[in-house]
Amino acid sequence: MMRQFVKLSALLAMLLALPILAHANGLPVFTELAATAGKSVVFISTEKTATAAPHGQFRQQVPQGHPFKDFFERFDQFFGQQPGQQPRKMRGQGSGFVITPDGQIVTNNHVIDGADKITVKFQDDTKEYVAKVIGRDRETDLAVIKIDVKRQLPVLRLGDSDAIQVGEWVLAIGNPYGLDNTVTAGIISAKHRIIGAGPFDNFLQTDASINPGNSGGPLLNMKGEVIGINTAINAAAENIGFAIPSTQAEKIINQLRTGKEVKRGWLGVTIQRVNENDAKALGLGAPTGALIASVGKDQPADKAGVKQGDVILEVNGSKVTDNNDLLRKIAGLKPNQKARLVLWRNGKRVTKTVTLGERGEKTMATMRPEAPKQAADVLGMSMRPVTETEATALGLDKPQGLLIVQLKEASPAAEVGIRQGDVILQANQQEVNTTGELESVLKRDRKRGAVMLLIKRQGQNLFVAVPLDDK
Repeated sequence: MMRQFVKLSALLAMLLALPILAHANGLPVFTELAATAGKSVVFISTEKTATAAPHGQFRQQVPQGHPFKDFFERFDQFFGQQPGQQPRKMRGQGSGFVITPDGQIVTNNHVIDGADKITVKFQDDTKEYVAKVIGRDRETDLAVIKIDVKRQLPVLRLGDSDAIQVGEWVLAIGNPYGLDNTVTAGIISAKHRIIGAGPFDNFLQTDASINPGNSGGPLLNMKGEVIGINTAINAAAENIGFAIPSTQAEKIINQLRTGKEVKRGWLGVTIQRVNENDAKALGLGAPTGALIASVGKDQPADKAGVKQGDVILEVNGSKVTDNNDLLRKIAGLKPNQKARLVLWRNGKRVTKTVTLGERGEKTMATMRPEAPKQAADVLGMSMRPVTETEATALGLDKPQGLLIVQLKEASPAAEVGIRQGDVILQANQQEVNTTGELESVLKRDRKRGAVMLLIKRQGQNLFVAVPLDDK
C-alpha cells in the first residue's frame, strides 16, 4: 500500500512540474513583449471613392468557365453596366507600426494605395488620427504615413533580419479581419522566399498566423525588434505568411521618411538563372551567378564592356547567388554609383566597373525584346541558315543564325524547351551560321557535358543549355 502511495505521489509531482519543465525547456512567454510592442502597433482604416458597379471588381476576379462568370455577363446584358452610377465609398483596413516619436508609421503600400482618407487608431486610445502619406514604393510594397500628435509615441526599432534563423520564435501583431490588437506567435519557417509578388521578392516565411488585416504590421523577434513587415499570405494554405525582411526594408523606409522618391541602380541587361546544364556548358563548377541574356545598346553595362553570355558572379565583392539576388543587389545601389562586377567569360574571371543608371519605366522600356532567329540538323533538330528574306521578316539586321524547322519530340533539345521556329545564334558563346559551325563547337566541347545555345524566340534572347552524351 505504501509502495502504491509513493508511486502515485511521484506521478502527481511529475504532472505538477510539467509547466515548469516546459518553461525550462525554452518555450517562450510573450506577455511582456505583446504588452510593450502592442502600444506601437496601429489599426489603419482607409476610404476611397469608386464608381464601378458593386459587382465589378469581384466579376473581374472570376475565372472563365466559372458559373458566376455567366451570371455576371447576363446581369450586365440585362441591366447594362450602369456607367453613370453614383460614386460610392470603399473601405479597407490594415496595420502599421510607429517608427518615430512624432508619428511616422510604416505600413504596406497596398494598404493605403488609392485612399482618399487614411485614419489611424492605437490600442490604448479611442481617438482616430487622420494620416497623410509621406512616401510610398510600389515595387517593395512599403509606405510611410504621418499623424500629428501632441505626445511622444512609443516606437518599434528595426532589427537585423539577416541574423534571424529558421526555427526562431517570432510574434506578429496586427488587426486581422478588423480584430484589432491581435497577437499570434510562431517560428521563422524559411528565408529568401520568392513568391512572385514583385521584382525584389526575398520574403521571410512564418507560421505565425497572418490574415487579411495583418498587412503592414510588425513581425517581432524575442528582443522586441521588427525583423519583418507582414505583407502576404498563401490563401490556399494554413499558417503560411510572408514578411518583408527588415534589412531589405530599412533602406527604402529611410528614403520614404524624408519624402524622397526611391532611386535604384540600373545595369541595362536582361538576366536569367544559371541551372546545372548552363553551368556545365559554361565551364562553371556549380550553378551560381546571373547569366546575361542581352545587353541594352548604350546602357551602363554596354558602356562598361559587359557582354551577352557573361555570368555575373560578384557585385562589389559580394557573391551573386542567382538572378534574383543580382536584381536586389543592383537595385540596392544608387544611380551614378559604381558597381564592380566579377564576370565569368569564356572560362575566365573578368572584372568590369559599371557606373549605374537609374531604374525606371523609361529605362526598362529600352530593354524590350528584339526579333527571332534560326537553326540546324543536330541534337534532334532539323535546321538551316536564315535567308535574307527571312532575316528582314524576322527583323534581323542581316541573315544570321540557324532556323529550327523541325524538332524530334524525344530529342535532348526538345526536352530542355527548344521549339520549332527558334533561331540559334551562338553555341558556347561562338556565333554559328552553318550546321558545320555548330557541329564543330559540339565536337570541341563535348567533354563539358552540355552546350549553351543562345536562341532568339519571338523577339527575345534566351540561353538554353542542352545536355550532351559522352560519345
